Amino acid sequence: MPRLDLNTLIDLDALLTEGSVAGAARRLNISAPAMSRRLAHLRHTLGDPLFVLAGRKLVPTERALALQERVRAAVEDVRGLLVPQTLDLASIKATLVLRANDGFTGVWGIRLAERLMAEAPGVRVRFMPRAEKNIEFLRNGSADLELGVLDIDAPEIHSRPLFDTRFVGVVRQGHPLALQPGPVSVADFIRWPHIGASRRGLACGPVDDALAAVGAERQMAAIAPGFQSALTMACASDFIATVPEVFARWTAPTLPLAVFALPVATPVVHVTMAWHPRRHADPLHRWLRDHVLALSQTLTDPSYAA
Repeated sequence: MPRLDLNTLIDLDALLTEGSVAGAARRLNISAPAMSRRLAHLRHTLGDPLFVLAGRKLVPTERALALQERVRAAVEDVRGLLVPQTLDLASIKATLVLRANDGFTGVWGIRLAERLMAEAPGVRVRFMPRAEKNIEFLRNGSADLELGVLDIDAPEIHSRPLFDTRFVGVVRQGHPLALQPGPVSVADFIRWPHIGASRRGLACGPVDDALAAVGAERQMAAIAPGFQSALTMACASDFIATVPEVFARWTAPTLPLAVFALPVATPVVHVTMAWHPRRHADPLHRWLRDHVLALSQTLTDPSYAA
């Protein structure tokens, strides 16, 4: 395939639109002799004179007339590829896929969907469960954005922190721990059965490590697949659930739950969003990321009331 020079299309479009060398030269802001040389190059390339004299003026040949609409369309297509994209939120139709655990989708997800739909009625959000930590969903385009505690060992993946939080204890309202005065002690904490939350079904985690460091151990009575289901189970029992504080605060208005500080120190939970570089400059994706970040900042503000 011969080397393509897109300027050849621009020159031909100017000539076909203006119908004269002088007019095309003015359109392209070059001299008339330079435009004449470009016409000569076009004639050689296409094997057609393109313009011939009719009296004292140039008129297009049949080949030139046949090319006019196709050349115009090709130039517009190329310009569309090379100029920055604009985002028409009112008319765009798209489905955006986010991988997140149920702690996000249970309460946070609907807030995001409401915000996006208010600006772009044709955009919908599909949440995909994070059954495993796997960036292949971003790489192969199955997911647009990944949210959660991410251990990404892939230099090409973009990421941005959303918020930090810590684990807290959660029990139903009316539970003896919710009614007792003062902070919950280690002895109080391990006296009751516990609900864990693990998408992989793990029975031990950071809370157990912190308890072991002070010579204590809790009784794990149930393991839920996610934080939202752990909270629901705690609401219907005397079991204690341990979940990140922000998830507990987001859910508190919808479930009769009481939240308390843990009697042991646990690591900070860093929540992040990640995306593939193919979507980094996409205006729609940038709009999505801006909303995710703004919503996270709003919902994690201590003064926020759900």
